[in-house]
This record gives sequence, structure tokens and C-alpha cells, in this order.
Amino acid sequence: MTTPRPVLVVDFGAQYAQLIARRVREADVYSEIVPHTMPVSEMLARDPVALILSGGPSSVYDDGAPQVDPALFEAGVPTFGICYGFQAMARALGGEVARTGLREFGGTPLRVSGDRGVLLRDLPAAPSVWMSHGDAVSTAPDGFTVTASSPGAPVAAFEAPERGFAGVQFHPEVAHTPNGQDVLRRFLYDIAKAEPTWNTGNIIDDQVAVIRERVGDAQVLCALSGGVDSAVAAALVHRAIGDQLTCVFVDHGLLRAGEAEQVEKDYVSATGIRLKVVDAEDRFLGALKDVSDPEQKRKIIGREFIRVFEEAAREVDAERHIEFLVQGTLYPDVVESGGGTGTANIKSHHNVGGLPDDLKFQLVEPLRTLFKDEVRALGAALGLPEEIVMRHPFPGPGLAIRIIGAVDRERLDVLRAADKIAREELTAAGLDRDVWQFPVVLLADVRSVGVQGDGRTYGHPVVLRPVSSDDAMTADWSRLPYDVIARISTRITNEVSEVNRVVLDVTSKPPGTIEWE
Repeated sequence: MTTPRPVLVVDFGAQYAQLIARRVREADVYSEIVPHTMPVSEMLARDPVALILSGGPSSVYDDGAPQVDPALFEAGVPTFGICYGFQAMARALGGEVARTGLREFGGTPLRVSGDRGVLLRDLPAAPSVWMSHGDAVSTAPDGFTVTASSPGAPVAAFEAPERGFAGVQFHPEVAHTPNGQDVLRRFLYDIAKAEPTWNTGNIIDDQVAVIRERVGDAQVLCALSGGVDSAVAAALVHRAIGDQLTCVFVDHGLLRAGEAEQVEKDYVSATGIRLKVVDAEDRFLGALKDVSDPEQKRKIIGREFIRVFEEAAREVDAERHIEFLVQGTLYPDVVESGGGTGTANIKSHHNVGGLPDDLKFQLVEPLRTLFKDEVRALGAALGLPEEIVMRHPFPGPGLAIRIIGAVDRERLDVLRAADKIAREELTAAGLDRDVWQFPVVLLADVRSVGVQGDGRTYGHPVVLRPVSSDDAMTADWSRLPYDVIARISTRITNEVSEVNRVVLDVTSKPPGTIEWE
């Protein structure tokens, strides 16, 4: 079986290109992102169901601004323009784009015309939509029906459904446009005539068939990190080929409380996967001794991970001659890297190279067409424990980069205890899914004065860093209820004797990053 025909999201530099692709998939239609520089012939060679032209930061009048090749509209492929893509589409088809002098950013009331057409059917007469534009379409191309306007956009939506064309000035893909997904669905189903065939069951069936055909009776290796991606990738491959798969878990001693045991017991119990565990805690801590610089920490952890995995891979290879290596590469990784090479570079979070020449396996990347939310849904359908499937993103170097200062066993124990309390209270409050990530940071090189038990203390501060995000490209601090923060603080200072102060990081990204190091 093969991947379905795609809806191609043509990226004009939009911050929301990946979000558009995700929203299409949420409508059960497969989508891919392609750059606007891709020749029309290459786009058409992919046999797309439809094209969506994304927004972008340029003005269509700027020198060198990306334009739409008119040949795109002569191929008979249904096309939907959004924001900049809407303007570029209008201009290429003979309409006019002008600087109206009235820019619109943020929530904007839309004036829907009497003839709402296909796209805006059943919407309120004045729905709120999310705008982000300076230029606007002033005249629609011949043959198009104008279905909406706004104070700053004389033409805020148009369509020619019999030709398969439609467009909007606003952003239907963002949550700030309440009826946006309905608009997108109308284009996909009613104008482009797309079929809702992209769902978890089909993904599993398709990938199982592809893996079996490619791997045959060969042996396969996978590095389990304890994270969602590698866990789901391994479970999917195991569904396809069973005991031909061997997983290696390198326990570097830098995971949070209970996570190593979760991989060794709960994951194996749920999947039946053959697992080789390498206890390398002493080796990693020895290499990290007295190292405080975060980049040096990352390089050391990456180097040691590769060396330990190499040794384990050689041992497994000697027993059963490994031909394939599984990686948990996701679609955003593919988009951001410009595609895959097809050779074995271990996907870690350490920015390191791959295996040596004598261990160059062929690559199996069963998740490379998927977004994170699709991977979680896949993991649940494969029967993985919820604690693994819904785990917050966790950096490859682990707690080493959540300790500001040198890493040793005692400091790791302090941070694990504080982190465990924070996670327990978040779960007890039912807020796990409201928070994208919840780093707890130990300021090991900082001490502050405190009073505990009528005595003066000189302990470490701990930083709570709960953040909310869709994709980690941008993030904001999570407004947790004060009583939850208070319980976390009280428990940490009561139960972790080395900590006498808990602080809350209220910095967004940008300017801050999610992790401190």
C-alpha cells in the first residue's frame, strides 16, 4: 500500500505552514508541505488532490517577493489561497491587490455577503476571524464570486467552485478563527472533493505493509530513548515484524524518576519487544564530572551515547546480523532538514554524527510522514501505556541540562525529587494535557537564605517552567492555578531538604527558550 495522494501546502514563508498541514490532516486528509520555489511540474508530479497556498511575510509588490506561476492554475488542481497566498493567487489570475492604508492584525469582524457560496455556508453573518495583513485584494479575478469583506479588505473571501478555486484573506488554520476548520473542510470536501482516508487505522495498516515488504526476514535494531517518538516507532515496527526487532535502551542515569523502570518493565510488558538494557550511569557521570558549560555537557552526552550504542549494536549484530536501524524521525524533522538522506544517522537530541562505516545500517523511519499529535494517537492505537504516549517532550541530554552547574549523583537526586513532586501535582490537578512541557530546573551553583524549622538554611532554588505551545517553535508560560503552584512549592520545600526556595519562570519564547540550557 502507498501513501495517499496529498494536499500540498505551498509554503510562502508562513509561520503557520505546519499548522495548515496539521489542520488538513485533522480533517482526515493527507497533506505535505512543499516550498514555493518548487517548480510547478514537480508539484504536479506528486499528483496532488489539491493545493493550499500559505500566508507569508512579504508584500506581493516587494522586489523578489514570491509569486505564483500562472501555470499552476491551468493544471486543473483545486487551489485554496490563504492571506499572502490569497493575494498572490488573485494577482496571478488577473485580480488587483492594493495597499488600502488600513492594516488588520488579530481578531477582526468579517462581513459575509448575502451569497455565502460554498466556503462560508452556514457561518454567522459577522464571524470573528484572525487577520494579519497590510495589503488587500481590491478586485477579485474575473469569474470569482466575492463572499466576504472586512474594514481593511474589500475582498476578504472569493471563490469559483466550478473551477476548484477559493481563497480567504484571514487565517482559518488558527484557533483564533472559531469557524476556521469548517471553512477548511468545505474547501477540502465540497470544492476539492477530497476523501477522508487519513486516519490512525489506515496509517498502521499501510506502514505495517510497507515495513514488511521492505525488511523481509532481515533483523532490525532500534535505540529506545524513553521518549514518545522512539517508543511508537519501535512498537509499529514490532507490529510488522515481531521478534526480528531488537531494541537497545541506554540508561545514562539522566532520566527523571521512574522513567528507566517504565521503559524496562511497562513498555516491554505492553509490547513484548526484545530489549537490551545498557546501564551506563557511571560512565556518563564520570565523563560529566566538574563540567558546567551546557554545550560541553551536550557534546559529552552525545559522544558517550554514540559510543555506548556502538558497543551494544556490535554485540547484537554479532548475534543476529542487523541490516536495518529504526529512527523516530517525524515530519517536522523532515521539513526542517529539507528531506532525508536515507543513510543511518542516529536521530538523537545531541547533534552528533552516526555510526561507523562497518555498522552502516539501512534506515527505517515509519513516522517520517507524521506530526507529534498523530504519533501520540498512533501509540494509543498500538496499545502503549498512556504514561508513555502522553509524556511531555524531554531533552535527549536529560536532567543534565536542567542542572545549572556541574552534574553529579547527589544533584540529580535532588532534581529528580523536585521534578517528581511537580509532575505528581500537575497530574493530580488534571492539567497534564494543558501543559506542553514542564521543565524543573535546579540552580545548583546558586544558594539562597531561608528559614526552615526555626533554623537558618542556605539551600538551592528550584525553578518551575510550565509552558504551553502547539509546536515548540513559540511558547508561553502556562497560567497554572495558584493553588497548584502553592502545593508544588510547599511539597518541594518540605520534602526536598536541599531546596529552600521555589520560583516560577514567566518568560515566553521568544525571548526565552523552553529549556534553560
